[in-house]
Order: sequence, then C-alpha cells, then structure tokens
Amino acid sequence: MTSHASFREALTVALGSLRASTLRSFLTLLGIILATMTLISVMSIIRGMDEYIAQTVSDLGATGYRVVRIPVLAEFNPKKWVEMRARNPQLTVEEFAFLKEHATLSDDLGMETERELSVSYNRKTIDAVAVQGVTANIGVITSVEPAIGRFISEMDDRRHLAVAVLGNDLKESFFPSVDPLGKTVVIDGLPFEVIGVAKALGSAFGQSRDTFAMIPAETYFKIYGSRTGMSFAGLARDREHLFRAQDEAEQLLRATRHLRPGQDSNFGVYTSEALVSSWDQITDVIAKTAIGIVSVFMVVGGVVIMNIMLAVVTERTHEIGIRKSVGARGADILRQFLIESSLLASAGGLAGAGAAWLMAFLVRRLTPIPMAVPPLAVVLGVGLSAAVGLFFGIYPAYRAAQLDPIEALRSEK
Repeated sequence: MTSHASFREALTVALGSLRASTLRSFLTLLGIILATMTLISVMSIIRGMDEYIAQTVSDLGATGYRVVRIPVLAEFNPKKWVEMRARNPQLTVEEFAFLKEHATLSDDLGMETERELSVSYNRKTIDAVAVQGVTANIGVITSVEPAIGRFISEMDDRRHLAVAVLGNDLKESFFPSVDPLGKTVVIDGLPFEVIGVAKALGSAFGQSRDTFAMIPAETYFKIYGSRTGMSFAGLARDREHLFRAQDEAEQLLRATRHLRPGQDSNFGVYTSEALVSSWDQITDVIAKTAIGIVSVFMVVGGVVIMNIMLAVVTERTHEIGIRKSVGARGADILRQFLIESSLLASAGGLAGAGAAWLMAFLVRRLTPIPMAVPPLAVVLGVGLSAAVGLFFGIYPAYRAAQLDPIEALRSEK
C-alpha cells in the first residue's frame, strides 16, 4: 500500500469516526472554537482599526499636524479622558489668529469646527450631517479635494457667503443624476448654494465619512458663534521641520494660556506618526491579552481532545487488534489517530472561524466598530487548531500504535 493510499484510508476512517459521534465531537471542540473565534475576532478588530488609522493619517499627510482640545492618549484611559474633557478649555479663534501670526515653521494653518445638523433639498432631509465651518485652506491641508466644482475660497470666507461643499453621500442622495453646482440646499433651515462636491473618502468604524457639508468658517461663526469647539490643522514646511513645527505650535499655545514650565498642556498636538505610535501601543496590549486568552483556550481544548482520543483508543481496542492482525503496522495506526485528532481540532478551528465571521458581520451592521476579517487570521486560526490537535493527539496515537494485537483482540467489542 502506498503512503498516499494509506493516508487517504486513515482520513476516511477518521471522518467516519467523527460523524459517528457528532455531539461528543462538538463538546470536545468548545475550547478550540472559542480560541479560534477570539483570535480571529481580535485580529479583525485590529485590522479594521488599522484601516481607520490609515485613513486618518492620510488626511494629515506626511507634513501635517493637528491641534485639538483633547490629546490622543498613548493608552486607553477613560478616567483620564473624562478629566481632560472637564479641564481642557475649548480652542478659540483668538488662539488660532495668534498661532497663524507667530508660527514660523508652518507653511499654512487652518481651522475647522463642526456640529451635526439636518440638510434638506427638494423635500428630502438627511439628519445628523457633519456641518463643518472651515477656513479656505483646510482643503489643501487635509487633502479634501473637490470632485466637482471648487472648494471654499478666501473671498467666500471674508464675505460670509452662504456657500457649501457637499460630501459624496449628500450628492448621491440629493443629486444622483443631476449636476449639483448652483443648486440650493437648506442647512439647518438656511439656504446655501452648492459650489462643489468633495471626492469620496470612504468609511471608518463602519460609518461613512462622506456625510458632511463644509461652509466658510466666518459664515459658520456668524450663525452659531465662535465659541464652539474647534481644531486647528497645520502644514509644516517639509518633513524635516514637522516635529519642530509641532513643538513650536505647542509652545505658542502654552504661552497664550499662561501655562507654567512643567505644567501639563491642556490641549493636544499630534502628527500622523504620533497617532500611529499610540495605536501601535494600544494594539500591542490588545494582542498580548488575546494571546493569553487564546493560549488558555487552546491548552484546555487540547487536553480535552487528548482525553477524548484516549477514550476512543479504549473503545476501539478490538478494532485496532483486528487491523493489526490483518497486516496494519504501528505506523498506520499512529497515522490514523493523529489524522483523527488533527481533523477534530481543524473542524473546531473552522467552526470558530465561521463564528468570528458571523460576529464581524453583526458588529459591522449593528455598531460603529470596524471589523475586517483578514484571510491570514483564518489561516492562522485553523492552522493553529490543527497543530494543537496534532500535538495533543500524539500520546493517544502512540498508545494505540503500541497495543499488542493479541491482547487487543481479547478485549470486548
């Protein structure tokens, strides 16, 4: 008998054995299923967040930085975030003007603020639209490019004009087959002329990033006042000056707020690298925690598989005796039981992968949390399950291979 035929026979016997005791096989696999589901789910969350961070970084560009009220935390700390929200004052127009006048290492500095409002056109209304008041240079600084028409200009801003640049979602909802330029949309009850439509940005956290409307900052302040929350976006001269420009902006803002040396800043300044670094630290903690949980589940699942396989060896002692009496070698018996334990664990891995995929689907549909199941995670999860089954199946398979055929035949069927 060739090795190929022997392997195929062992696989057929293993599949028959698993089908004969489906319930026992499922209960045996609970640990493996949970381990694989946890591994793939965590990797899916990290993958989804990586995509979100990449999109955010692309908005900043290689030489961009942001000044925000609440800084990006290096590690997840809800208590500290709440404290900063209570302590940190809003950024102001006066602070923006001071930075713009005194920052020497930045080529440009823009400002934006937003609130969620309703936008209507021709009796159709979309609620919770991010209406942003922006300076004319925000498009260049944050890489928001018009797909149709133009962006807001300095003249629009100075004259407080009621003009708007729409996100792609609004364009598709209001003007699916009509040129939107020159049309009038109603933002929070006020008419605005559409002068442009931004290129599609995609989604993040399962939510579209194209449900927005940009209007001139001065128009926004005229309607809603200038004491609402805002952020500043800066563009350094070049890559070499990025961190110096960021530091300069921080020191200037600290000076305007009369912060003492050694006193924590009550605002945040971050670059794309800082954002990625912070996220890497967070994912490192998540990954290490997941490895611990997965390891426990895998060991528990492996021990259960080993115990079940030992019970299977005892149940099939007579069968093993018959096979050996007709010429089966110890290696054939060893191979059969190793294949059976690996197949058992692999089935658990596949079930866990299916459960993780279903979880990711439901999370994407029902929550804003991004989950993207990477194929590598599925391969890794199922492969690790098979390896666990193979490792913990060695001892039962060895015991089966070492059985004396005469003693095995004497056992009861």
